[in-house]
Amino acid sequence: MYRPTYSPNMITLMGFMFLLTSSLLSYIYSPHLDTAPPRWVHLAHGILLFLYQTFDAVDGKQARRTSSSSPLGELFDHGCDALACAFEALALGSTLMCGRLTFCYWVVAAVPFYLATWEHYFTNTLILPVINGPTEGLMLIYVSHLFTFFTGAEWWAQDFRKSLPLISLVPLPFVPEIPLYVIVLILMIMFAVIPTVGSNIGNVQKVVDARKGSMELALAMLLPFIALLAGVAVWCYLSPSDIMKNQPHLLVIGTGSAFGYLVGRMILAHLCDEPKGLKTGMCMALVFLPFAIANALTAKINNGTPLADELLVILLYCATSVGLYMHLAISVCHEIKDALGIYCFRIARKEA
Repeated sequence: MYRPTYSPNMITLMGFMFLLTSSLLSYIYSPHLDTAPPRWVHLAHGILLFLYQTFDAVDGKQARRTSSSSPLGELFDHGCDALACAFEALALGSTLMCGRLTFCYWVVAAVPFYLATWEHYFTNTLILPVINGPTEGLMLIYVSHLFTFFTGAEWWAQDFRKSLPLISLVPLPFVPEIPLYVIVLILMIMFAVIPTVGSNIGNVQKVVDARKGSMELALAMLLPFIALLAGVAVWCYLSPSDIMKNQPHLLVIGTGSAFGYLVGRMILAHLCDEPKGLKTGMCMALVFLPFAIANALTAKINNGTPLADELLVILLYCATSVGLYMHLAISVCHEIKDALGIYCFRIARKEA
């Protein structure tokens, strides 16, 4: 399928562009992710996600086939995958018509991804359960996209008893109307996120104990990610303009880029065999959040009007996060390719 001259990183980038296109469609046809886009958009989401998954699986095989595996490829692949969590969350948000909860769906994807990266940092092995996100998880998502092509996005947004008629046979008088996408989110947390996180922590605990290390230092590496989620949650709670509802794309892309920066820094620390523990450089991803929270707080003492327009603030947040991630990605890619004498998007080695 791929000629030997195709760089694995080029295949990775091509796959990533499919998800970028998918998220763009979600913005064009459902800016707030709470209205139903044309049904062909769901079909496009499903096909584009399937192509992304295929390309993501093939890039590693191409690297082994052409003997071009390198630390640069590992960093590039995982960096694109980290951003993919955000872009696919936006596509899924338009399909489920879940509006403000799109950010929660991104969190559901980001938490296992970050914990898996953290586990790999300590174990040097990517341990995936029998049923996992990169395979079965993505398959369920693109099947959901394709299914919505036939039912329409409204199917997910209505009360779960209407979407699943068999459940309506069971009397649930004290259960209020709950959209099906909320039920799906709860099930994902219960049966996917919590067991996976428990497994990640357990595997790291075994390695740390075997090496007579400190579990506290290991857990400290999670603090920047926890701070990112907590900071954004506080900002959303205080937001006078309800950024979760009115600016879901900017919020998810900005936070997803900050998340990508954290993942990139952790992978880089692993490649460089840095000492285990909190990496203060990762906190760069958190620099903008105190200003955003402080600006939202000013609305509480200024009759609901923040010091700076919140649309401008979230645009700056998004631009800052994307810029920070791109600076890390470009600078590190240049340093690695120069050190190893390789190209990023070509297989041929540089001449000495």
